Amino acid sequence: MEPLHHQKHHSSQLRSNLTFISLLLVCVVYLSIWSSSSSINPLFAIEEHNECVSQNQTNMFVEPQDELEATLSRASMENKTVIIAVVNKAYAVQDVRADTTMLDLFIESFWQGEGTRELIDHLVVVAVDQTAYDRCRFLRLNCYKLETDGVDFGGEKIYMSQDFIQMMWKRTWFLLEVLKRGYSFVFTDTDVVWLRNPLTKLSNNETEDLQISTDMFFGDPWNTTQLINTGFYYIKSNNKTIALFDKWYNLKDNATGLKEQDVLLNLLRGGIVPELGLRVRFLDTIYFSGFCQNSRDVREVSTVHANCCRSIVAKVQDLKAVLRDWKKFKKVVSHRRVDLNVTTKTFQWTGHWGCWNSWKVPASNRKRKLPNNTGKATHKA
Repeated sequence: MEPLHHQKHHSSQLRSNLTFISLLLVCVVYLSIWSSSSSINPLFAIEEHNECVSQNQTNMFVEPQDELEATLSRASMENKTVIIAVVNKAYAVQDVRADTTMLDLFIESFWQGEGTRELIDHLVVVAVDQTAYDRCRFLRLNCYKLETDGVDFGGEKIYMSQDFIQMMWKRTWFLLEVLKRGYSFVFTDTDVVWLRNPLTKLSNNETEDLQISTDMFFGDPWNTTQLINTGFYYIKSNNKTIALFDKWYNLKDNATGLKEQDVLLNLLRGGIVPELGLRVRFLDTIYFSGFCQNSRDVREVSTVHANCCRSIVAKVQDLKAVLRDWKKFKKVVSHRRVDLNVTTKTFQWTGHWGCWNSWKVPASNRKRKLPNNTGKATHKA
C-alpha cells in the first residue's frame, strides 16, 4: 500500500493533467470555429481587416478645400449661413490719438449685446490688407485675407472717394463668390453695433431672398423706393440672388460717380425684383436702426449703424456713446422695481454729434467750393 503522501501527489498530478487537456480541447474548438468563419486562416483575416480600414480611409478622403471654403465651412451655421464683415487697416488699428478701433467696438458689441456672444463663432472677418488680417488673427477670429491685386486698401477711404468706391466693388465681387459657393450670409459693416441678436428679428419666411436695411423706413417693407443701406442685410444663396449680384457687379464699369449701393438701389427700383422673381424685404429701423434714423423703441432695437457719417473718427466717437447708452439702459432695467414702459419713454440716445459735424466743410475749403455744392450727402454712408 502506497504512503498517503504519494496518493495525494498522484491525485494532484491527475487534476493538473485534466485541466491542461480541457484547456487544450477548448483551444482546438475555438480555433476550428474561428478558422471556419475566416476565409482561409487567421493571417488573411487580419489582412482583410486592414483592407477594410484602408477602404474606409479611402472613402473618408475629402478633396482639399481652398482657404475661403475652409474658412466659410468653419464658421458656418447648420443651415450653411455665415456672418461676414470686411475690415481694413484703418478700421483695425488705433490712430495715435485714439483709444480704440472700429473693429474693437464691433467685437465689443457682441460681448455687450443680448444673445450675441455665441454668434461670434459664425463671424468671418474679411481683411483687405495684411495689417487688418494680422489684427484679426491676433483677436482669434475666423479670418480670411482678400487678395486685392496690389491695390492698397489699408488707409481710411473717405466716403465717395475713388478708393472708397473701388473697395466697395471689390467687396461686392467677394460676396458674389460666397453666394456661388452655396452659402447664405448676413453681411454687416463693422460700424454696426449688435445690441441684440438680429437673426431673431429677420423674417424666417423661406420665400424671401433678400432682407436689407434702410437709412429711413417709410412703413412698407415691400416698397422698392426705400433708401437701402448695404451696411447690413441677409441674403439667401440661390439662382435668383446669384443672378442679382452678378448683374449688380457687372454694372461697375458703367457707374461713374456712383457707389455700389446706388447701383443696387437703381436696380431694385428699375424692375430687377419682378424680372428675377425676387422677394425683397426692406427692414424697419425700429429693429435695424442707424444715425440717419434712430430706433423708436430701445426694447426692440437689434443693431445700430453709424450711417449718415463721413469719417472713422466720428463713427468711433458716436458708436462709443451708443454702447454707453446701451449699458446704462441695461443697468436701469435690471432693477426689479423699474417700470420698463416708463424707462423706454424717457430713454434718449446721445446725439450723434461727431457724425453730424463730419459733414461740415472746413473753413479752409469753403473758398474753393462751387456755388451749387452744398456739401451735403445725397445718399448716406
